Amino acid sequence: MPRVRANGIDIEYESFGREGDPLVLLIMGFAAQLIFWPESLCKGLAAEGFRVVRFDNRDIGKSTHLTDCAPPDLAKLWEEVSSGGQPRVPYSLSDMADDAVGLLDALGAARAHIVGASMGGMIAQLVAINHSDRTKSLTSIMSTTGRRDLPAGDPAALALLAKPPKSLSREDLIENGVLVRRALAGPGFRESEADIRAFLERVVDRAPYDPNGSARQMAAIMTAPPRNELLKSVRCPALVLHGESDPLLPVAGAKDTAASIPGAELIVVPGMGHGFPQSLAPVLLKHIGAFVARAEGRAN
Repeated sequence: MPRVRANGIDIEYESFGREGDPLVLLIMGFAAQLIFWPESLCKGLAAEGFRVVRFDNRDIGKSTHLTDCAPPDLAKLWEEVSSGGQPRVPYSLSDMADDAVGLLDALGAARAHIVGASMGGMIAQLVAINHSDRTKSLTSIMSTTGRRDLPAGDPAALALLAKPPKSLSREDLIENGVLVRRALAGPGFRESEADIRAFLERVVDRAPYDPNGSARQMAAIMTAPPRNELLKSVRCPALVLHGESDPLLPVAGAKDTAASIPGAELIVVPGMGHGFPQSLAPVLLKHIGAFVARAEGRAN
């Protein structure tokens, strides 16, 4: 896969479709490599006339890992945030939004349809807020505004996500990933044990596990201020897509996001959890494909 220098880091990315077609930029979530975006979704959007780019965020996969930055103490950080403090962290979600725009620069793209999932949805929102001139449309998937009084996720799912693997062995990393993927799955889009394991083998073999990088990403999420008021300034077409059965970020976060963006469209998918199993890809393609096609028509 190609790599470019952008915003002071190296970003690994993959492109589908023709370079001259309108660009859809896919931003993945917490501690998740670019391959978490279903390839069938990427190819499906490319077949509909879009160039699709997915990439590794900083501190994950094959993009730059900020190894010179000490890992944050997340428990201490949460105490400071909960008491109203503004602790310093290695980087912010806005810095990660700048990474995405830097990638657009490196690709020679003036504007793009920005699509983000989970933490990537938060980053996508900040691209639309901070770089409105680069944003043709915004799609925020299984994400939230970060408003402090929104319902919390299921405690068991949150605990499992925070629990480290038993060891750094290949098998323990895969087994931990299987447990997390099962816990976050929705009842309407199940995966077989074989499919889950095959995918996680690809994940583990593609790039080394970096718990310190994940901690730095989590620090950026934890210290991000709510985006409700800022989202009121977004004027591009916006789609908010969420799973009705999301155990990690309840659907209230999606409703709050849609209510904060003028004219935003909200789609709640029955049976969808927090993740992108292959069985969900046709649903994503249907909704995202139709939305970006409409938004592209408005942009021209």
